[in-house]
Amino acid sequence: MNIEDFKKNLEKFKGKIYFDYNLSKLNWFNIGGTAKIFFKPMNLQDLISFLNFYRKRGKIFILGAGSNILFKDEGYEGVVIKLTKNFSNISILNENTIVAGSGVLDRTISDFAMNNNIGGLEFLSCIPGTIGGAIRMNSGCFGKEIKDILISVQVLDKIGKVRTIPYNNIKFSYRKCDLPKDLIFLSASFKGEYKEKKKIEEEISYLKNKKEMSQPTQVKTGGSTFKNPEQKKGLKVWELIKQSVPPDLTFGDATISPKHSNFLINKGHATYSDMKKLIDFISESVKDKTGVKIDLEIIIVD
Repeated sequence: MNIEDFKKNLEKFKGKIYFDYNLSKLNWFNIGGTAKIFFKPMNLQDLISFLNFYRKRGKIFILGAGSNILFKDEGYEGVVIKLTKNFSNISILNENTIVAGSGVLDRTISDFAMNNNIGGLEFLSCIPGTIGGAIRMNSGCFGKEIKDILISVQVLDKIGKVRTIPYNNIKFSYRKCDLPKDLIFLSASFKGEYKEKKKIEEEISYLKNKKEMSQPTQVKTGGSTFKNPEQKKGLKVWELIKQSVPPDLTFGDATISPKHSNFLINKGHATYSDMKKLIDFISESVKDKTGVKIDLEIIIVD
């Protein structure tokens, strides 16, 4: 990737382009080196223009809220794209259908639904990310997942064509979907059902309290680190970790939350290396102790 080539062509793009951008500012762990290029497109046409110019020059990573991302200390040899303001619109299509841009925070949709007497989206109030990331990961909590409310998703493909993919053309499973990695999610539509605002408020309050009682808040964490093992239905990964790993284990400033063993924390100045050592130690210890292989839920960006 020729950075000078980009610098000579900045006038082609209306959005903001940064070079050697500090990735630790863009994720909840506050870990990572620099991205060669960080781009925030102004609108869809600006995004398409950028992709047409950049095509085949290197790697691209689409970043949401950065709530479950781990960047490497050596940084990212490519472009990190973040869809912001003009990809964060939200509206009602009909009385029980919400359309939201992929940059909209999950909790924002939950609040919007509440204010419009639409129930069924309360669980989104407890998911720390954006809609784009939630669809990619089939995010969920407290027994409900994105697949349960999704109607369709609008995407931009690798040749710059916008198309809509209905829910029934997507195969969802636990914390993943089968949509190609090179698709960029632009927006999605979601279904709900009429519900009194007061009852929605009560449900959201109940779920948030439940989450705060069991999960760490106001700390540098990437959320749930490992997925619950699919081969062992009903088995919780936090229980496996608690059985297999000393609770006070640390590598540098990377440690395990005393509140929830599946949440790893950056106590201050943890590096990618620190966090990766902790992740690997936990994974190997659980396998040795219980015989169960556990897979990452957080995304390590290569």
